[in-house]
Amino acid sequence: MREELRVAAYAVCVRDGHLLLARWVSRDGGEKKWTLPGGGMDHGEDPYATVVREAAEETGYTVEPTVLLGIDTGRRTYPRRLGARADHQALRIVYEARVTGGDLRHETNGSTDMAAWHPLDEIPGLERVGLVDLGLRLWRERPENGHLEPPVTP
Repeated sequence: MREELRVAAYAVCVRDGHLLLARWVSRDGGEKKWTLPGGGMDHGEDPYATVVREAAEETGYTVEPTVLLGIDTGRRTYPRRLGARADHQALRIVYEARVTGGDLRHETNGSTDMAAWHPLDEIPGLERVGLVDLGLRLWRERPENGHLEPPVTP
């Protein structure tokens, strides 16, 4: 099984009770879900620079990361070409960030097709990736060690 590691950095930008999100589009264009602005780190790039670059690409805004909220990791396996399988681990670095400039615009020819501010109380009703909920939990709970305990279910 082939091992893969993807390191990415994301921004939680909350302003006036609204969360900035970008709409992720699957490669085949069939699936669209809201996500936090951010993405994969380039080799040799600092995560802080990654989140600044990715937010600008996906939303048009210049952001300033202000607090490291936490780091999350997830793991999954999936099929690859020629019958092989991949063991994929995602390492997600989540910052709180504030908009310092730019104008809201949509990304073209990228992994997202739209950016928008959404009222916090409407987030649960959106088609979204799990990263949105993770980012909001980190933002609300602010765990001292940057790690969320799994939610307690009755």
